[in-house]
Amino acid sequence: MSKRILVVEDEPKLAQLLSMYLESAGFQALCQDDGERVIDTVGQWTPDLVLLDLMLPGRDGLDICRELRASSAIPIVIVTARVEEVDRLIGLELGADDYICKPFSPREVVARVRAVLRRAAAQPASPTAADGGLMVDESAYLAKLDGIALDLTPVEFRLLALLASSPGTIFSRDRVLSRLYDDHRVVTDRTVDSHVKNLRRKLQAIRPDRDLIKSVYGVGYRLDLTAEPVSEAQAAS
Repeated sequence: MSKRILVVEDEPKLAQLLSMYLESAGFQALCQDDGERVIDTVGQWTPDLVLLDLMLPGRDGLDICRELRASSAIPIVIVTARVEEVDRLIGLELGADDYICKPFSPREVVARVRAVLRRAAAQPASPTAADGGLMVDESAYLAKLDGIALDLTPVEFRLLALLASSPGTIFSRDRVLSRLYDDHRVVTDRTVDSHVKNLRRKLQAIRPDRDLIKSVYGVGYRLDLTAEPVSEAQAAS
């Protein structure tokens, strides 16, 4: 069965163009131009991915992204005319899986959609189990810390699975990038740092006095499940 793509875009011609290219690529496409109706449409139509414009009538796309991510791991690709880096980082911090700036090629959008869906559907041969109260099962798309399920975006889940595959090992930025983005795009260090920051925050929601992801300056990241308690000032930074 073909994947369903919800195109949230208030420019009729652009929405129609995206739908045409997506359908030509074998997807089902549905357009929604009202920000207030996006959440209901997602619940009723259950898309496999949401292409989300930020500047919408009725409700801002970032608010929609925040609400979707609070209750679902559905892949979200932001498509917007906002080109400032801060807007991209906000979108990623809210849980978006990718960010495409206007103007763009519709073929690029289709390629990005395919890449995000491919990463979301990728399953390893066996689960990854880590000591120290962390369990990551990629075949079931489930991660738990101290028995509590973690609500992670697809990108955050892949990042945690990589780090948990060998706790204590330092993974270079290039290794992290190759796991998170397999389409060889140019991604800034701040984008990677944003994903790490979001994952660290969710882990600290369960262990507020621990910093389980260590950043090794100039090298990369490692998972430290035996980390010592951090001070309140460190936890807030």
